[in-house]
Amino acid sequence: MSNRFTAAVDWTRRHVEGLRLPVAVLGIADASGVLHLEAFGTDGDRTAHVDDRFALYSVTKPLVALTAMRAVERGLLTTETPLRDALPAFAHPQVALAHLMSHTSGIADLVLEGPGPIASHGGAMTLREAVERAPLDFVTGTARRYNNLAWEGVAALIENSTGRTFEAEFADFTAAVGAEGLSFDTDDVHAVHGGERYGHTPSHLLPLRHPAAGAAARATDLLAIGTSLLACDGAIVEPTTLDAMLRPRTSGLYVIDPDPIKALEDFGLGFNLPYRPSLLDHSVFGHEGWCRSQFWVSRAAGLCVVLMTNRLDADEPDVGVRKDELLNAVFAGR
Repeated sequence: MSNRFTAAVDWTRRHVEGLRLPVAVLGIADASGVLHLEAFGTDGDRTAHVDDRFALYSVTKPLVALTAMRAVERGLLTTETPLRDALPAFAHPQVALAHLMSHTSGIADLVLEGPGPIASHGGAMTLREAVERAPLDFVTGTARRYNNLAWEGVAALIENSTGRTFEAEFADFTAAVGAEGLSFDTDDVHAVHGGERYGHTPSHLLPLRHPAAGAAARATDLLAIGTSLLACDGAIVEPTTLDAMLRPRTSGLYVIDPDPIKALEDFGLGFNLPYRPSLLDHSVFGHEGWCRSQFWVSRAAGLCVVLMTNRLDADEPDVGVRKDELLNAVFAGR
Protein backbone atom coordinates (compact mmCIF):
# COMPACT_ATOMS: atom_id res chain seq x y z
CA MET A 1 0.00 0.00 0.00
CA SER A 2 1.16 3.53 -0.76
CA ASN A 3 2.48 5.76 2.03
CA ARG A 4 1.54 8.79 -0.08
CA PHE A 5 -1.71 9.34 1.78
CA THR A 6 -0.50 9.45 5.38
CA ALA A 7 -2.65 12.45 6.29
CA ALA A 8 -5.84 10.80 5.00
CA VAL A 9 -5.03 7.57 6.85
CA ASP A 10 -4.31 9.49 10.05
CA TRP A 11 -7.58 11.43 9.67
CA THR A 12 -9.59 8.22 9.37
CA ARG A 13 -7.80 6.49 12.24
CA ARG A 14 -8.20 9.55 14.47
CA HIS A 15 -11.97 9.64 13.98
CA VAL A 16 -12.40 5.91 14.57
CA GLU A 17 -10.17 5.86 17.64
CA GLY A 18 -11.98 8.96 18.93
CA LEU A 19 -15.29 7.06 18.58
CA ARG A 20 -16.71 9.63 16.19
CA LEU A 21 -16.94 6.89 13.56
CA PRO A 22 -17.74 3.32 14.68
CA VAL A 23 -15.63 1.72 11.92
CA ALA A 24 -14.29 2.79 8.55
CA VAL A 25 -12.69 1.52 5.35
CA LEU A 26 -10.60 4.06 3.44
CA GLY A 27 -9.80 3.44 -0.21
CA ILE A 28 -7.96 5.56 -2.77
CA ALA A 29 -7.49 4.78 -6.46
CA ASP A 30 -6.32 6.33 -9.70
CA ALA A 31 -6.91 5.43 -13.33
CA SER A 32 -4.67 2.38 -13.00
CA GLY A 33 -6.30 0.88 -9.90
CA VAL A 34 -6.23 0.83 -6.10
CA LEU A 35 -3.44 2.80 -4.41
CA HIS A 36 -4.46 2.40 -0.77
CA LEU A 37 -7.04 0.29 1.05
CA GLU A 38 -7.28 0.01 4.83
CA ALA A 39 -9.88 -0.88 7.48
CA PHE A 40 -10.20 0.67 10.93
CA GLY A 41 -11.99 -0.20 14.15
CA THR A 42 -14.33 -2.65 15.79
CA ASP A 43 -18.06 -2.05 16.22
CA GLY A 44 -19.40 -4.24 19.01
CA ASP A 45 -17.90 -7.63 18.23
CA ARG A 46 -17.44 -6.95 14.50
CA THR A 47 -13.98 -5.86 13.39
CA ALA A 48 -13.87 -3.99 10.11
CA HIS A 49 -12.19 -5.63 7.11
CA VAL A 50 -11.45 -4.11 3.72
CA ASP A 51 -13.93 -6.44 1.98
CA ASP A 52 -16.87 -5.61 4.29
CA ARG A 53 -20.08 -4.29 2.77
CA PHE A 54 -21.68 -1.07 4.01
CA ALA A 55 -25.03 0.60 3.36
CA LEU A 56 -24.51 3.45 0.89
CA TYR A 57 -27.62 5.56 1.42
CA SER A 58 -27.39 8.45 -1.10
CA VAL A 59 -24.17 7.27 -2.70
CA THR A 60 -26.74 5.08 -4.48
CA LYS A 61 -27.96 8.06 -6.53
CA PRO A 62 -25.04 8.59 -8.94
CA LEU A 63 -24.83 4.82 -9.44
CA VAL A 64 -28.48 4.71 -10.49
CA ALA A 65 -27.87 7.73 -12.71
CA LEU A 66 -25.05 5.85 -14.46
CA THR A 67 -27.46 2.94 -14.97
CA ALA A 68 -29.97 5.29 -16.60
CA MET A 69 -27.33 6.88 -18.82
CA ARG A 70 -26.27 3.46 -20.10
CA ALA A 71 -29.82 3.13 -21.42
CA VAL A 72 -29.51 6.61 -22.96
CA GLU A 73 -26.35 5.49 -24.74
CA ARG A 74 -28.27 2.58 -26.23
CA GLY A 75 -30.86 4.94 -27.71
CA LEU A 76 -33.65 3.67 -25.43
CA LEU A 77 -34.48 7.05 -23.88
CA THR A 78 -33.02 10.55 -23.54
CA THR A 79 -32.52 12.91 -20.63
CA GLU A 80 -35.67 14.71 -21.84
CA THR A 81 -37.88 11.60 -21.82
CA PRO A 82 -40.95 12.48 -19.72
CA LEU A 83 -41.77 10.41 -16.68
CA ARG A 84 -45.27 9.96 -18.11
CA ASP A 85 -43.80 7.62 -20.72
CA ALA A 86 -43.29 5.13 -17.89
CA LEU A 87 -46.13 6.22 -15.62
CA PRO A 88 -49.08 7.39 -17.78
CA ALA A 89 -51.13 8.30 -14.70
CA PHE A 90 -48.48 10.75 -13.49
CA ALA A 91 -50.10 14.17 -13.65
CA HIS A 92 -47.16 16.38 -14.60
CA PRO A 93 -46.06 16.03 -18.25
CA GLN A 94 -43.17 18.50 -17.93
CA VAL A 95 -41.14 16.28 -15.56
CA ALA A 96 -38.36 14.51 -17.48
CA LEU A 97 -35.48 12.18 -16.62
CA ALA A 98 -32.98 15.04 -16.25
CA HIS A 99 -35.23 16.77 -13.71
CA LEU A 100 -35.50 13.59 -11.66
CA MET A 101 -31.70 13.14 -11.57
CA SER A 102 -30.86 16.79 -10.74
CA HIS A 103 -33.36 17.46 -7.91
CA THR A 104 -35.30 19.96 -10.04
CA SER A 105 -38.47 17.96 -10.73
CA GLY A 106 -40.55 19.67 -8.07
CA ILE A 107 -42.02 16.32 -7.03
CA ALA A 108 -43.08 16.38 -3.39
CA ASP A 109 -40.86 14.09 -1.32
CA LEU A 110 -42.09 11.97 1.55
CA VAL A 111 -40.86 10.35 4.75
CA LEU A 112 -40.38 6.61 4.53
CA GLU A 113 -41.87 4.80 7.47
CA GLY A 114 -42.06 1.15 8.31
CA PRO A 115 -41.22 -2.02 6.41
CA GLY A 116 -43.09 -3.09 3.31
CA PRO A 117 -45.48 -0.45 1.94
CA ILE A 118 -44.56 3.14 2.80
CA ALA A 119 -46.80 5.43 4.78
CA SER A 120 -47.42 8.91 3.48
CA HIS A 121 -50.25 11.41 3.67
CA GLY A 122 -52.34 9.01 5.72
CA GLY A 123 -52.17 5.93 3.50
CA ALA A 124 -49.90 3.04 2.62
CA MET A 125 -48.49 2.65 -0.88
CA THR A 126 -45.51 1.31 -2.72
CA LEU A 127 -42.68 3.57 -3.87
CA ARG A 128 -43.93 3.33 -7.45
CA GLU A 129 -47.45 4.31 -6.43
CA ALA A 130 -46.08 7.18 -4.36
CA VAL A 131 -44.18 8.76 -7.23
CA GLU A 132 -47.12 8.23 -9.57
CA ARG A 133 -49.44 10.14 -7.22
CA ALA A 134 -46.97 12.81 -6.11
CA PRO A 135 -47.98 16.47 -6.36
CA LEU A 136 -45.48 19.22 -7.25
CA ASP A 137 -43.98 21.49 -4.58
CA PHE A 138 -42.68 23.97 -7.17
CA VAL A 139 -42.72 24.46 -10.93
CA THR A 140 -40.44 21.92 -12.57
CA GLY A 141 -37.00 23.28 -13.41
CA THR A 142 -37.35 26.54 -11.46
CA ALA A 143 -35.70 25.52 -8.17
CA ARG A 144 -33.63 22.79 -6.58
CA ARG A 145 -34.83 20.75 -3.63
CA TYR A 146 -33.05 17.55 -2.67
CA ASN A 147 -35.39 14.66 -3.38
CA ASN A 148 -35.40 10.91 -2.76
CA LEU A 149 -38.77 9.85 -4.17
CA ALA A 150 -37.87 11.12 -7.66
CA TRP A 151 -35.37 8.29 -8.02
CA GLU A 152 -38.17 5.76 -8.12
CA GLY A 153 -39.21 7.65 -11.23
CA VAL A 154 -35.73 7.11 -12.66
CA ALA A 155 -36.11 3.38 -11.98
CA ALA A 156 -39.51 3.40 -13.70
CA LEU A 157 -38.05 5.03 -16.82
CA ILE A 158 -35.19 2.50 -16.91
CA GLU A 159 -37.64 -0.39 -16.73
CA ASN A 160 -40.03 1.07 -19.29
CA SER A 161 -37.27 1.78 -21.81
CA THR A 162 -35.29 -1.45 -21.44
CA GLY A 163 -38.10 -3.94 -20.81
CA ARG A 164 -36.10 -5.34 -17.90
CA THR A 165 -36.16 -4.84 -14.15
CA PHE A 166 -34.24 -1.91 -12.77
CA GLU A 167 -32.08 -4.21 -10.66
CA ALA A 168 -31.17 -6.33 -13.69
CA GLU A 169 -29.94 -3.22 -15.49
CA PHE A 170 -28.08 -2.14 -12.34
CA ALA A 171 -26.41 -5.57 -12.15
CA ASP A 172 -25.20 -5.23 -15.75
CA PHE A 173 -23.57 -1.94 -14.80
CA THR A 174 -21.81 -3.40 -11.76
CA ALA A 175 -20.63 -6.43 -13.74
CA ALA A 176 -19.06 -4.15 -16.35
CA VAL A 177 -16.34 -3.16 -13.85
CA GLY A 178 -16.31 -6.23 -11.62
CA ALA A 179 -18.14 -4.58 -8.73
CA GLU A 180 -19.67 -7.87 -7.59
CA GLY A 181 -20.38 -6.63 -4.06
CA LEU A 182 -22.57 -3.73 -5.20
CA SER A 183 -26.28 -4.55 -5.02
CA PHE A 184 -29.51 -3.88 -3.16
CA ASP A 185 -29.00 -6.88 -0.88
CA THR A 186 -28.17 -5.48 2.56
CA ASP A 187 -28.37 -8.39 5.02
CA ASP A 188 -24.60 -8.41 5.64
CA VAL A 189 -23.88 -4.68 6.01
CA HIS A 190 -22.40 -3.07 9.10
CA ALA A 191 -25.01 -1.78 11.55
CA VAL A 192 -25.91 1.88 10.96
CA HIS A 193 -25.84 4.10 14.05
CA GLY A 194 -27.31 7.48 14.93
CA GLY A 195 -30.80 7.07 13.53
CA GLU A 196 -32.54 7.79 16.82
CA ARG A 197 -31.45 11.40 16.54
CA TYR A 198 -33.65 11.80 13.46
CA GLY A 199 -36.39 9.29 14.20
CA HIS A 200 -34.97 7.06 11.48
CA THR A 201 -34.80 3.27 11.62
CA PRO A 202 -32.34 1.88 9.07
CA SER A 203 -33.95 -1.56 9.16
CA HIS A 204 -37.14 0.02 7.82
CA LEU A 205 -35.46 1.74 4.88
CA LEU A 206 -33.07 -0.89 3.57
CA PRO A 207 -35.69 -3.56 2.77
CA LEU A 208 -37.39 -1.08 0.43
CA ARG A 209 -34.43 -1.45 -1.99
CA HIS A 210 -34.89 2.25 -2.65
CA PRO A 211 -33.19 3.51 -5.84
CA ALA A 212 -32.26 6.72 -3.99
CA ALA A 213 -30.67 5.17 -0.94
CA GLY A 214 -30.92 1.38 -0.83
CA ALA A 215 -27.68 -0.03 -2.26
CA ALA A 216 -24.73 -1.55 -0.41
CA ALA A 217 -21.15 -2.17 -1.49
CA ARG A 218 -17.55 -2.83 -0.58
CA ALA A 219 -14.98 -0.08 -0.87
CA THR A 220 -13.39 -1.94 -3.78
CA ASP A 221 -16.66 -1.82 -5.72
CA LEU A 222 -16.78 1.97 -5.62
CA LEU A 223 -13.06 2.21 -6.31
CA ALA A 224 -13.55 0.10 -9.44
CA ILE A 225 -16.18 2.57 -10.62
CA GLY A 226 -13.93 5.53 -9.85
CA THR A 227 -11.01 3.93 -11.68
CA SER A 228 -13.15 3.35 -14.78
CA LEU A 229 -14.41 6.93 -14.80
CA LEU A 230 -10.89 8.33 -14.36
CA ALA A 231 -9.51 6.07 -17.08
CA CYS A 232 -12.32 7.11 -19.49
CA ASP A 233 -12.36 3.47 -20.59
CA GLY A 234 -16.04 3.39 -21.55
CA ALA A 235 -16.73 0.29 -19.44
CA ILE A 236 -19.56 2.06 -17.60
CA VAL A 237 -20.34 5.05 -19.83
CA GLU A 238 -18.46 6.78 -22.60
CA PRO A 239 -16.44 9.93 -21.76
CA THR A 240 -18.94 12.09 -23.66
CA THR A 241 -21.73 10.73 -21.49
CA LEU A 242 -19.81 11.39 -18.29
CA ASP A 243 -19.13 14.94 -19.47
CA ALA A 244 -22.87 15.42 -19.94
CA MET A 245 -23.55 14.09 -16.45
CA LEU A 246 -21.05 16.56 -14.97
CA ARG A 247 -22.49 19.66 -16.61
CA PRO A 248 -24.14 21.72 -13.86
CA ARG A 249 -27.93 21.55 -14.12
CA THR A 250 -28.79 23.73 -11.12
CA SER A 251 -26.60 26.83 -11.42
CA GLY A 252 -28.53 29.96 -10.50
CA LEU A 253 -31.61 28.12 -9.29
CA TYR A 254 -33.14 28.93 -5.93
CA VAL A 255 -32.09 26.26 -3.41
CA ILE A 256 -34.81 25.11 -1.04
CA ASP A 257 -32.79 23.82 1.90
CA PRO A 258 -32.43 24.98 5.54
CA ASP A 259 -28.65 24.44 5.40
CA PRO A 260 -27.04 27.47 3.69
CA ILE A 261 -23.93 25.48 2.75
CA LYS A 262 -26.09 23.52 0.30
CA ALA A 263 -26.20 26.59 -1.92
CA LEU A 264 -22.46 26.06 -2.51
CA GLU A 265 -22.91 23.00 -4.67
CA ASP A 266 -24.46 22.20 -8.00
CA PHE A 267 -25.93 18.99 -9.29
CA GLY A 268 -25.34 17.43 -12.64
CA LEU A 269 -27.15 14.22 -13.54
CA GLY A 270 -26.88 12.19 -10.34
CA PHE A 271 -23.55 13.69 -9.32
CA ASN A 272 -23.02 16.34 -6.66
CA LEU A 273 -20.62 19.07 -7.87
CA PRO A 274 -19.45 20.88 -4.73
CA TYR A 275 -17.61 24.19 -4.73
CA ARG A 276 -17.62 24.84 -0.99
CA PRO A 277 -14.92 27.30 0.13
CA SER A 278 -13.53 24.62 2.47
CA LEU A 279 -12.58 22.48 -0.54
CA LEU A 280 -9.24 23.04 -2.24
CA ASP A 281 -10.29 21.14 -5.37
CA HIS A 282 -13.38 22.27 -7.25
CA SER A 283 -13.07 19.63 -9.97
CA VAL A 284 -14.56 17.09 -7.56
CA PHE A 285 -17.70 15.11 -8.35
CA GLY A 286 -19.41 12.28 -6.51
CA HIS A 287 -21.77 11.91 -3.57
CA GLU A 288 -22.05 11.44 0.17
CA GLY A 289 -24.39 9.02 1.92
CA TRP A 290 -26.39 9.87 5.03
CA CYS A 291 -24.41 7.09 6.74
CA ARG A 292 -21.44 9.40 5.96
CA SER A 293 -19.92 7.05 3.42
CA GLN A 294 -18.11 9.03 0.72
CA PHE A 295 -17.50 8.52 -3.01
CA TRP A 296 -15.60 11.35 -4.68
CA VAL A 297 -13.55 11.68 -7.85
CA SER A 298 -11.13 14.50 -8.68
CA ARG A 299 -10.31 15.00 -12.33
CA ALA A 300 -7.58 17.51 -11.42
CA ALA A 301 -5.81 15.13 -9.03
CA GLY A 302 -6.66 12.02 -11.03
CA LEU A 303 -7.83 10.29 -7.87
CA CYS A 304 -10.93 8.65 -6.38
CA VAL A 305 -11.48 8.45 -2.62
CA VAL A 306 -13.96 6.14 -0.93
CA LEU A 307 -14.78 6.14 2.77
CA MET A 308 -17.15 3.44 3.98
CA THR A 309 -18.61 4.09 7.40
CA ASN A 310 -21.83 3.89 9.37
CA ARG A 311 -22.91 6.82 11.55
CA LEU A 312 -25.78 9.03 10.40
CA ASP A 313 -25.04 11.95 12.73
CA ALA A 314 -21.27 12.01 12.27
CA ASP A 315 -21.24 15.53 10.81
CA GLU A 316 -23.33 17.10 13.56
CA PRO A 317 -21.36 19.82 15.40
CA ASP A 318 -21.18 17.84 18.64
CA VAL A 319 -19.59 14.90 16.78
CA GLY A 320 -17.42 16.87 14.42
CA VAL A 321 -16.55 14.73 11.40
CA ARG A 322 -15.83 17.13 8.52
CA LYS A 323 -15.46 15.30 5.24
CA ASP A 324 -13.76 18.19 3.45
CA GLU A 325 -10.72 17.65 5.67
CA LEU A 326 -10.41 14.16 4.22
CA LEU A 327 -10.99 15.26 0.63
CA ASN A 328 -8.36 17.99 0.90
CA ALA A 329 -5.83 15.55 2.35
CA VAL A 330 -6.43 12.98 -0.39
CA PHE A 331 -6.57 15.26 -3.39
CA ALA A 332 -3.51 17.19 -2.21
CA GLY A 333 -1.71 13.84 -2.02
CA ARG A 334 -0.72 14.20 1.63
